[in-house]
Amino acid sequence: MIQVWGAARLPFVLCASLSVGGCLASAAPGTASVNAAAPVVNVSAADVVRYGEIGGEPHPVPAVDPTTLKPDYVRQLVDYRTNEKPGTIVVDPHGKFLYLVMEGGQAMRYGVGVGKEGLAFTGTANIARKAQWPRWTPTPNMIRREPDRYGRWAGGVSGGEDNPLGARALYLHKNGKDTLYRIHGTNEPHTIGQAVSSGCIRMMNQDVIDLYRRVPAGSRVVVL
Repeated sequence: MIQVWGAARLPFVLCASLSVGGCLASAAPGTASVNAAAPVVNVSAADVVRYGEIGGEPHPVPAVDPTTLKPDYVRQLVDYRTNEKPGTIVVDPHGKFLYLVMEGGQAMRYGVGVGKEGLAFTGTANIARKAQWPRWTPTPNMIRREPDRYGRWAGGVSGGEDNPLGARALYLHKNGKDTLYRIHGTNEPHTIGQAVSSGCIRMMNQDVIDLYRRVPAGSRVVVL
């Protein structure tokens, strides 16, 4: 049984500026404009609001295009049976979910993007450091693997809306050593639910900001 925050899921239509140029199709001079087919939104009105623009940040956090939101991958409270203690993060790369274990047999579930096959970390770790709008530097392996893509950023990228780590990052260490594995935001929210990253767990910025507030440094992380 899944408990979803907000209103019941209702099919409705929004005019999403990120996916279409406007509500009306362009018309040639002298002809009447016709209504373009509006994109269908498959999540609740509450979810659209939840993934709206976030203010008060040092860099813009734009709204997620509601037509790209998938019902399974929006943030929601679910029943979750586990032996892990409340406060533990459990990552399910196969299901593309991250669970924050809570009291009473429940968890906050977030949709995530995961690493390509063979690039992902598995096992247990802890959050050694938390950062807002973190600086990002590709690893030497990433540069060797895809020099055309990552070589230009070898010197690092400052935090901001174009930084691949997004609005927040949680740095995972194991036995006191950096795993080079992160839970972080993304400026490509449409990739949530896919295996596309270079090994890290990516979340929509709205979700990673929410998770960041809930978990302290030192929290246990289990990657299945």
